[in-house]
Amino acid sequence: MTVQVLIDSLQRLEMVYNDMLAVADDKKQAIMKNDVDTVVQLLNRESKGMKMIEKLERDRVESAYAFLQSRGVKSQLELTLTELARLVFDPEEKEKLLDVQSRLSRTLHELKEKNDLNQQLLVQSLDFIDFSLDMLTGKSSQDEVTYHHPSDKGGSTGRPGLFDTRA
Repeated sequence: MTVQVLIDSLQRLEMVYNDMLAVADDKKQAIMKNDVDTVVQLLNRESKGMKMIEKLERDRVESAYAFLQSRGVKSQLELTLTELARLVFDPEEKEKLLDVQSRLSRTLHELKEKNDLNQQLLVQSLDFIDFSLDMLTGKSSQDEVTYHHPSDKGGSTGRPGLFDTRA
């Protein structure tokens, strides 16, 4: 078996990860626009992409083992692509393998950064929602910091908020 099967497997993975990058960009825009329906659709698309990635990862592992066996390595080693490249003797195939590894690595790094940013945006959105709800109901974190005896009505009276929470 040639290394080309492994390279093809990695290129299919790269295509799916590039699609995931597009989903991450779209998700960022949807989060910033507060478009919940679009976010849900993108999460479904992301879930399908993750299932495809799992399948392609299994294919990649099988391709790597088949390549190792074709080179006379009988054990089930989990070698990195750099280590596998040492077993490729054709300079053109070796260059292709290392090139796809480099592109895939960059894509994964970019995807991680975008997902981290989207996570921060979601946390900020949730914090804003919590803050807004606290403002509407009149709850304040300062009221909860110190203990006040229930019969002690003196001192500061809390602002009732926009909604009467007892209604």
